[in-house]
Amino acid sequence: MDLLLRGGRVLRAGRWEHAALAVQDGRITAIGADLDALAGLDTVVEELDGRWVLPAFHDSHVHPIQAGLEMNQCDLTGLSTLEGYLDAIGTYAAAHPDRAWVSGGGWSMDSFPGGVPTATPLDQILPDRPVFLPNRDHHSAWVNSRALELAGIDARTPDPADGRIERDASGHPTGALHEGAMALVGSLVPAPTPRDLTEALLTAQRHLHSVGIVGWQDALVGDGLGMPDSLPTYLAAQDAGLLTAKVVLAQWWDRDRGLEQLPELIERRALAARSGLDAASVKIMQDGVCETHTAAMLSPYLDAHGRLTDNRGLSFIPADALAAYVAALGVNGFQAHIHALGDRAVRDSLDAIEHARAVNGAGGRRHHLAHVQVVDPSDVPRFADLEVTANIQPLWACLDEAVEVLTLPFLAPEAREQQYVFGSLLRTGARIACGSDWPVSDPAPLLGMHVAINRRAPDQPSDAPPLLPGEALTVLQALAGYTTGTAYLNRLEGSTGRVETGYAADLVVVDNDILDGDTVLAGTQVTHTYVDGREVHRKS
Repeated sequence: MDLLLRGGRVLRAGRWEHAALAVQDGRITAIGADLDALAGLDTVVEELDGRWVLPAFHDSHVHPIQAGLEMNQCDLTGLSTLEGYLDAIGTYAAAHPDRAWVSGGGWSMDSFPGGVPTATPLDQILPDRPVFLPNRDHHSAWVNSRALELAGIDARTPDPADGRIERDASGHPTGALHEGAMALVGSLVPAPTPRDLTEALLTAQRHLHSVGIVGWQDALVGDGLGMPDSLPTYLAAQDAGLLTAKVVLAQWWDRDRGLEQLPELIERRALAARSGLDAASVKIMQDGVCETHTAAMLSPYLDAHGRLTDNRGLSFIPADALAAYVAALGVNGFQAHIHALGDRAVRDSLDAIEHARAVNGAGGRRHHLAHVQVVDPSDVPRFADLEVTANIQPLWACLDEAVEVLTLPFLAPEAREQQYVFGSLLRTGARIACGSDWPVSDPAPLLGMHVAINRRAPDQPSDAPPLLPGEALTVLQALAGYTTGTAYLNRLEGSTGRVETGYAADLVVVDNDILDGDTVLAGTQVTHTYVDGREVHRKS
């Protein structure tokens, strides 16, 4: 026996058992009251002192290298005010005078009036050095006037077809770029080096392990949204033995191209497989986000006075083309991982998968829709009918400022009642998998579980109004989304996601009983994380 965990409580079949747990060659070999007789001279014995053992978590939609780059650059993710952002930006710029651009990101839209920053405060601290800072969801970027000047963006610059330049009443750009417009400046920012990317991956992996995550699906592997292709980074890390997590790579679908890119995706999948990596998922981005009114909606957005506009958001790919792409991916053995946030994007994506099944047969490709913020009631049962997994980000399902101030006032009344309908999806038989979209939001699964159960943010009091409480999950349902749900999505359901003999020893140890009440999760800490019985995190 390589490892013995004893003196703790193990979660099995939804209940705690006072049991020890034995691990050999990366697998759980025994669970029982007294396993000391199995220990040998080389066995590592870990005394848990009454702590609780869970299956380790998997993140169904995350951007680790992007997050790691931000952590290693001008990281704004832990801040929430303009003053805090400017202090961090100034400090970073002073500490890195050799870097031509100030880059990084992670600001939150709810820190600015209307969710939109301007170049003016950046110009005051950095008038001559260009700044490019994407926000947490990477659907908008904050830039200064020097960056706009270098990109040649002025009042005469047209909006790209897939984006928008924020302007004042005279048409002059004000310092925010949305969706495809980000590339107008982002393309000028010096690309990170291979070393930068490897360091970013390892930084992110350490952080994810620290919150109990042992596997993930990377939701953007390729040249997209201003990010360099990370496939070589993963291959190098895997070949060097640095990748301790179990990952699936969702290759980026270039929405400016069509089926001619399919042979490249097939070739890249084979290249990954030769290094033992799974790149049989393809990420298609179908729409934007509600906060910038770019999520594709069935009903028009409202203006600030509650009046109908002519804006229904952006569909990046026409519905008929999306159907053709998903069918072609399916017949070539790919799983479609579709960003579909608005109800029109969800419907078009479900229609595309229905078409693919009609053309190819059911196939079991495990297609999934990510984010699904708004789902029309008639489309909720289609997830189960079409065997589509709802890839949800539970931390967003609360009345925070992004929802209450920047989203709900601008949605049609019926759409407001269909926000993050997790409970309805489960009740109609759908599968769910849980993720974070980090660095968009905190990757800690225990925080996501708190919101899924309470429909309140972790920092909101227990008497704060919840967001559609009828859509709440139970603790075990939320836990399943981060364990068996994502393991299924990643085609790993027979080997990880459960604390059972024969399964991989992918485990977390926590310092609270997560089944004891609705509010305990937010205060619970991961003390140990194991991947295949190997300790990859220990809380100091």
